[in-house]
Amino acid sequence: MYTPTYTQESDRAVLHALIRAHPLGTWVTQGDGELIVNHVPFLLDASHGEHGMLMGHVARANRVWRDFSRGVDSVVVFQGPEAYITPSWYPSKHATGKAVPTWNYVVVHAHGLPRAIEDKTWLAEHVRRLTAVHEADQALPWQVSDAPEDFIDRLLDGIVGIEIPITKLVGKWKVSQNRPEPDRRGVVAGLLARNEPGASAMAAAVQSRIEPHADR
Repeated sequence: MYTPTYTQESDRAVLHALIRAHPLGTWVTQGDGELIVNHVPFLLDASHGEHGMLMGHVARANRVWRDFSRGVDSVVVFQGPEAYITPSWYPSKHATGKAVPTWNYVVVHAHGLPRAIEDKTWLAEHVRRLTAVHEADQALPWQVSDAPEDFIDRLLDGIVGIEIPITKLVGKWKVSQNRPEPDRRGVVAGLLARNEPGASAMAAAVQSRIEPHADR
């Protein structure tokens, strides 16, 4: 990924926070002479190694668990806030006209060699943990134990676990850092005026890099 110095984010806690907030990863691997792309909700185990480990599962019918490269790292892309940025929000545009549109985005790439796991004990625990995380904010959280045991057992036969020990984490925060501070403040105001969750999230990302934090 092309990452100019001013867009680089290397703080492990920040990168892990984005993965947890946006856990549906785009998993890209080589296999059978082509790139294989799947979309998988991952859990992050931050205690594993320097960068952590991703854990997910795929359908047994999905041949990616047989075909993924055992010799070339996979990449899992976690996409955070993103937004179109109009130059109309820049005070400098109105003063000089020297501005063009762009697209802001926040993204983390996690690299590592996957391994497939067919052990049903592992799969059962993984499904319980995944469910607990994503049901936590429901008024009546669903639990795996709410379903008949034989039903869950059959479903576990139909999935394969995936673990990816992360060997490299790359974060890119493209949030208007290349613009003068008045332009960045204009971007924040413009995004907030749209009153949309995605725009508000990007406004917060831009705001976080305005002085005194712009040199992070």
